Amino acid sequence: MRTVVRIVELAGPEVADNDAGPDGAGADVARLDDFRDLSRADRRPDRPGGRGLVLAEGTVVVRRLLASAYPPRALLGVPRRIGELEPELAGLDVPAFVADAPTMAAVVGFHLNRGVLASADRAPAPGLADLLARARRVAVVEAVNDHENLGALFRNAAALGVDAVLLAPGCADPLYRRSVRVSMGHVLRVPFLAGSWPVLVAALRAAGFVLAALTPSGDGPPGSLAGEDRLALLLGAEGPGLSDEALALADHRVRIPMAPGVDSLNVATAAAVAFHAVGPS
Repeated sequence: MRTVVRIVELAGPEVADNDAGPDGAGADVARLDDFRDLSRADRRPDRPGGRGLVLAEGTVVVRRLLASAYPPRALLGVPRRIGELEPELAGLDVPAFVADAPTMAAVVGFHLNRGVLASADRAPAPGLADLLARARRVAVVEAVNDHENLGALFRNAAALGVDAVLLAPGCADPLYRRSVRVSMGHVLRVPFLAGSWPVLVAALRAAGFVLAALTPSGDGPPGSLAGEDRLALLLGAEGPGLSDEALALADHRVRIPMAPGVDSLNVATAAAVAFHAVGPS
């Protein structure tokens, strides 16, 4: 028997009582709190210091969330956008709150152009050894603390055949709402893990990976390593680049040839060039 999605019609921004709603729907209405006051940084549920929820915006990203391993909790959207998602919602038992745009803005704290949000719990993290056993191309990212850059890097990784992303110290949370949005939901598809350099490098070595650092002082282009069976590309933040510790760990140093007067690229752009040059797994 198909599970019916519970649609809760919101009459206005005053809907705040967790006991509200017909037929004991209070538990559903409580999920509306997943979307409240997203403009207030101290209350954002997707922040690492908050409840650790994952938030997706727009029908494309919400579809990818619903198809991912992240357990959905609720949706909030205008009727048109919720209607567009009916095929994906058909087998799910989650509340879908339907509201007009002004009511939705009152709940969220700002006008949302994309018209729909979804919340989810975080998926269990994979084991590092198991993750690397299935991988051939890995990105290892250090100190990339800009959420948009990190989201764009994940989108590029998904498009260009990178099997996993490892987050060395100093990186932002890839499940922050802005990262999820910029990645077009692909951060929910590409597996990732965070760890210290010693832990990550030990696991990469044990799995047979060659480590290549992307740096302006590199000796050759990334494509020179396309023949490596298992390759990990090390990428640093814009400006400082990779730390001395990271550079010392690499087996190779590679660079992207550029025209005179340009010494670097945006980290997500550089990653895309390198991912393409070394080829998919």
